This record gives sequence, structure tokens and C-alpha cells, in this order.
Amino acid sequence: MQFKIFMENNMKRFGWVIGIKEDKLQEYKKLHANVWPEVLKMISECHFTNYSIYLRKLPDGKYYLFSYLEYTGDDFNADCEKMAADKTTQKWWDVCMPCQEPLEDRAEGEWWADMEEVFHCD
Repeated sequence: MQFKIFMENNMKRFGWVIGIKEDKLQEYKKLHANVWPEVLKMISECHFTNYSIYLRKLPDGKYYLFSYLEYTGDDFNADCEKMAADKTTQKWWDVCMPCQEPLEDRAEGEWWADMEEVFHCD
């Protein structure tokens, strides 16, 4: 995966966007209302904090998810590889990914399209 990294006090912020199939909205919400404990544990072990996903219907009539997280580890790519190798996470992705519609203009290797941070205020 390709990611742009913003570093501030050994913490990097990430924002991503992806489409979601309208007929899968309720399923996706239900899944995320009860995320599997093993998935949450792996997210934590991989140093992902302050992780949120937002939903919005845009004027084009389609629904989109916006994801934000803060990474506090030392090797983002290694932690992403660790997460991707986890069998439970793979099963979680297997149930979540059919709900999603990746953007056509995303970079090669991306599922969620990376977003550019243009402002931040603590």
C-alpha cells in the first residue's frame, strides 16, 4: 500500500476515503457496531489510535466512508504487513470489503484512497 505520512511528535495522521454500496449500508454499520475483539486488539497492536470511520452521502447521490487514524509506531509499513498477515483480520476484511466500492482514481495498490491533509489544529 502507498501512504503519505505526516509526522508530528512521533505521531502520523492518516485520512482515507472509499465508496460504500447503498444496499450494504446497514450491514456495514452492524459490523462496525460490534467489531470483533481480535480485530480491535490487532489495530491496537499495530499502533493505530484515535481510529474513526464516518459516513456521508454526497451530492453525486453516492455514499462514502471517510477514515481517520493516528499512527504512533515506528514502522508503519511493517505494522500494516503485520495486520494484513493476521488471519482474523483477513476474515474481517472478507466480510467488510464486499460492502465497499474503491474510488476509480485511487493510487495503485490502494483499497481506500489516500487523502491529503491540508489543515490540522490541536
